[in-house]
Amino acid sequence: MTTPFTAPRPRRMRTFALRCVAPAAAMVVVLAGCGSDTPLKSGSAAIGSTNDINPKDPSGLRDGGNLRLAISGFPATFNSHHVDSDGDLAEVVDWTLPSPVKANAAGEVSTDHDFFADIQLTNTNPQTIVYTINPKAVWSDGSTITWEDLRSQAEALSGRNTEYQVAATQGYSRIAKVERGVDDRQAIVTFAQHYAEWQGLFGQLMAKESTATPDAFNTTNRDSLAKSAGPFIIASVDRAQQRIVLKRNPRWWGETPKLDTVTYSVLDHSARISALQNNELDAIDVSGIDEIKTATETPGIIVRRASRPYNSHFTFNGAPGSILEDPRLRVAISKAIDRQGITTALQNGIVDDPKALNNHVYLQGQKGYQDNSAPVAYDPVEAARMLDELGWKLNGDIREKDGRQLVVRDVMFQQDSWVQVAQIAQQNLAQVGVKLVIETHPGNNLFTDVINPGNFDMAQFSWSRSIFPLGALPQIYAYNPDNILSNKGRIGSPELNALIEEVISELDPAKAIELANKADRMIFELGHSLPIYQSAGNVAVRAGLANFGAFGLASTEYTEVGFEK
Repeated sequence: MTTPFTAPRPRRMRTFALRCVAPAAAMVVVLAGCGSDTPLKSGSAAIGSTNDINPKDPSGLRDGGNLRLAISGFPATFNSHHVDSDGDLAEVVDWTLPSPVKANAAGEVSTDHDFFADIQLTNTNPQTIVYTINPKAVWSDGSTITWEDLRSQAEALSGRNTEYQVAATQGYSRIAKVERGVDDRQAIVTFAQHYAEWQGLFGQLMAKESTATPDAFNTTNRDSLAKSAGPFIIASVDRAQQRIVLKRNPRWWGETPKLDTVTYSVLDHSARISALQNNELDAIDVSGIDEIKTATETPGIIVRRASRPYNSHFTFNGAPGSILEDPRLRVAISKAIDRQGITTALQNGIVDDPKALNNHVYLQGQKGYQDNSAPVAYDPVEAARMLDELGWKLNGDIREKDGRQLVVRDVMFQQDSWVQVAQIAQQNLAQVGVKLVIETHPGNNLFTDVINPGNFDMAQFSWSRSIFPLGALPQIYAYNPDNILSNKGRIGSPELNALIEEVISELDPAKAIELANKADRMIFELGHSLPIYQSAGNVAVRAGLANFGAFGLASTEYTEVGFEK
């Protein structure tokens, strides 16, 4: 089984999901830690083909136990396809919902036979996929999983009815119909247009009752999951204690999970290392030399490492009336930010050769990656010239235009590492007469109350990527003002929309990569957002925890996670 933010965050084959995650420890801590004699695990930040999870045969593990993990904020909804969901929520419910495929450490995809007996691409003109559901698969109330569940989810996520408040429509918007196959356990999906990453569809499948109407989709799973079908189900949701507990699904038809329960607690990032040391958590993400050193020196804790598909970035707000509405201004500001300087400062000593991320679609080490960032290459002299040309003239230390100062609000999760990134950018921008105001918020409701409504000029958070990179394009970078999906900055163009359509329609992988990189350069030229760097993937776990840790590109086998005897 699989998953696609903190504790380790493998996840099922959702194409893309966002969450606020720590990119690294504070710069001053990184510099202070460089002289330590403690051996620290470092390596390339490039995505690879291995993981580090303490693999053990489940038969040799203890039967039972509670796995204790942390999340940044309490979920605004338990519907992972809703616009108010985030990566934390997606991870929680991934233990409980069906998905068609899983991946190994190299990112190679295969059918998840716990849920689907067979999945076949049977035709390319029109593109047709036949899904045969495992005959044993049932929802948590005992009802069977059928083709109607796929049909209902496809329609809800298609984007045809904008009353469904969906996070993304990629792939589903291209489906013409979902029909019954030889019986209720088979769905025949026919596309109106080709979709290159069709294997990423129907991840975290929900019961038809939750997707049948916009009201059901938007409200049914606000406080918990009405129905689920994984090896675990939600046992309790305690908003007062900020805790979610999962337990074994009594109707689960597959291998019996080794764990009895999984407990997620909302915990401030600054408190997590102490919670791990005090035996209150079993696994957390660690980043920055100080955190990694502390975890390494803690008895009973092991730091595991495998580069993961996460990256930090700046998103700009280009909505009408915003101070950064002009794409030329966004590009000028981008050129004034030293992304390589930020990357070096925050990843030095953790990554052998820290490199800024220069692609919105592909990660370093992933097939298709190339540097398309020339339009925003660091050049403060050129940035200043562009600002002058745009009419933003220096008045003292801050530029002004038409009586308005060039003051930019940068919002982010309340965490030292995010603030350190912002402080370096603040210093960079001050050199060209732009004042950056740093504004932090707690994890709870950061997206629903601040970022989703567009209450920012710049925003810092991380994208959790997947082995299906093209799905990010329609979700994040295409722009429809009537249905913004995950385009938080409301930035785009008809030309980019058309190119994205070409990319996701291309069934030739080599041609799709070529078109995707063309789209990526256009995204840079629009000043849509600014990638910073990708995660090195360090995870501190309790010794004796097996089949869990730094997953890299691999899926999580939830029934195999457990503790050694």
